[in-house]
Amino acid sequence: MHDLSLTLIQTPLHWQDPVANLAMFEEKMWQLEGDHDIVILPEMFSTGFSMRAPELAEAMGLTVFRWMKMQAGRLNAVVTGSYIVKENGNYYNRLVWMRPDGSYEYYDKRHLFRMASEQEIYSAGSERLVTEWKGWRICPMICYDLRFPVWSRNVWKNEVQRLDYDLLFYVANWPAPRHNAWTSLLRARAIENLCYTAGVNRLGEDGNGMDHLGGSMIFDMKGNELLDLGQGEAFQTVRLSAEELRNYREKFPAHLDADGFDIKG
Repeated sequence: MHDLSLTLIQTPLHWQDPVANLAMFEEKMWQLEGDHDIVILPEMFSTGFSMRAPELAEAMGLTVFRWMKMQAGRLNAVVTGSYIVKENGNYYNRLVWMRPDGSYEYYDKRHLFRMASEQEIYSAGSERLVTEWKGWRICPMICYDLRFPVWSRNVWKNEVQRLDYDLLFYVANWPAPRHNAWTSLLRARAIENLCYTAGVNRLGEDGNGMDHLGGSMIFDMKGNELLDLGQGEAFQTVRLSAEELRNYREKFPAHLDADGFDIKG
């Protein structure tokens, strides 16, 4: 397990316009310099947070999927973010974890944002994803999931003597009126789970008149801020230290005193 380079891309999105959004992100990604292990895009990065799933959804393997595969291969990095997927007659807010070799995994958003009636359009996921890359174990989640610490919980695996993951991140279209909760909860998830935690949020107003302030951030396992992209269009790479993570968990093993539980329903 060596240090990990994490790149966050924060930008406004073209409302419900996949062609324009893919072109925009591709242009930004051509500007990335140096080595990148993971490049993270916002929630529903190809459309914005839309309930028009019947018009905007794609089956897996089509345009957005192929675009992610192309970008991951070109950058020799994982490219990840969520978009609208149709599968077996259901719609999902699905995060795809695309590796450079074209192999992939995915996570379907579990907590659907009822204040926007997301649960009336989309189907909820039932399985958490923990994947591995460059020796790191990584748990990706989506927006509203941030409010539910039990789902995000970093579980101690006694049989292998390790925590479930080292990096937790959320892709989001988190609105301006609740921006304070975004910052506070990201820091809390980092502290309570003894892990690096990142959040990638969009900018600008969407087609429903909802504004987004960005504030994409990275915190270390102590809750110290490593990156804040503020309220401007930006992308930046931060190198996460494997040694600092190991040392902190050895010196402050709070996870050994955690309560056990099972998630049901």
